[in-house]
Amino acid sequence: MNFKMSTLVTKPDFQGEFTASILAAAASPDIISFAGGLPNPVSFPIPEMEAATKKVLAEKGAIALQYSSTPGYPVLREWVAKRYETMGVYGVTADDIIITNGSQQALAMVGAAMIDAGDEIIVEDPTYLVALQSFHMFDPKVLPVTINSDGIDCELLEKTVKEHPEAKLIYIIPNFQNPTGLTYSKAVHDRAAEILKGSNLLVLEDNPYSELRFEGEASPSFGAELGEQCCMLGTFSKIVAPGMRIGWICCRNKALREKLLGYKATADLHTNIFCQMVLAQYLADNDIDKHIEKTKELYHQKAQFMMDCMRKYLPAGVTFTPTQGGMFLWATLPEGITALELYRAGLEKGVAICPGDPFYEYQRNVRTFRINYSNSTDEVIEKGMRILGQVCEELINK
Repeated sequence: MNFKMSTLVTKPDFQGEFTASILAAAASPDIISFAGGLPNPVSFPIPEMEAATKKVLAEKGAIALQYSSTPGYPVLREWVAKRYETMGVYGVTADDIIITNGSQQALAMVGAAMIDAGDEIIVEDPTYLVALQSFHMFDPKVLPVTINSDGIDCELLEKTVKEHPEAKLIYIIPNFQNPTGLTYSKAVHDRAAEILKGSNLLVLEDNPYSELRFEGEASPSFGAELGEQCCMLGTFSKIVAPGMRIGWICCRNKALREKLLGYKATADLHTNIFCQMVLAQYLADNDIDKHIEKTKELYHQKAQFMMDCMRKYLPAGVTFTPTQGGMFLWATLPEGITALELYRAGLEKGVAICPGDPFYEYQRNVRTFRINYSNSTDEVIEKGMRILGQVCEELINK
């Protein structure tokens, strides 16, 4: 694989407009927001973080408050590398890990290292809107491949890979895909791995929700089969706290890793070392798996309650995909109503959803929309669904 630095391009961005709108809705006290992907603050380990902070300052304060190295805090990188064994990926070392400012910075880093204007990249259709937003900064030609109920459309994937041998990378989210919430079946995973193995594509696997499964079986990591061809992204935002802005890239290709480190060194020198050390101390002193189990129990209850409310309040013709984990539900409106219409009408009544449009590279005026269940009380979920149901009825009878 030939890795090279790319040229930055700036232009108006459809996805960026919705990202700003989602964040604004989440911050407004007058809006019931199901639009964003916010973890529930109830899950934040505040007392444990306070204890970890005090210990770091008392024992390693001078190191924690000083400049540090670009790859990140060695203790935290060792922890992440070891964690991959629980995902069935063996042989990962701390040298393979780069700590980033959330996985969003990781997307920008890979784009800068891999994509030049006009380069072809492959994405799921639909896919994470911020990934599209990040990639668009480098002006690629985006090749969408449809997502089915059991994962990526392997027939279309094989056709796309064969017809575009010069494509640089493929971006995939195999567990609780954002926005659909779908997970690759083992059959789809195995077939996709077979198609991708040995191609010139960098396989960029994003797995922010994989540890939030409360039912069913996880899709294995493509990193287990594809080795250094697969670059794996992860984050602590969903399992600890997003405000720390700590994610990572696991890159076992040395040439690409050096490009990524070179970009990060010029972008921000290193991720906040104080937060890295506090997080590492928290992980050393606490049982993260026990914490994750509590978070999963909370989200399971939230998901079930929201699905019950959707069945109760949304009119016939509005369908949704039941979830087994993650933070989102993916719904479809009946013919004749677009998600953008629902989005605008809902905002007027004080409820925000995220229309499906920004998750697609080319499709517009779609009938699909994403809603988040993790960050609302049951009372807010029921009130919001009641209002959303009324809005849907008004649009249907318009």
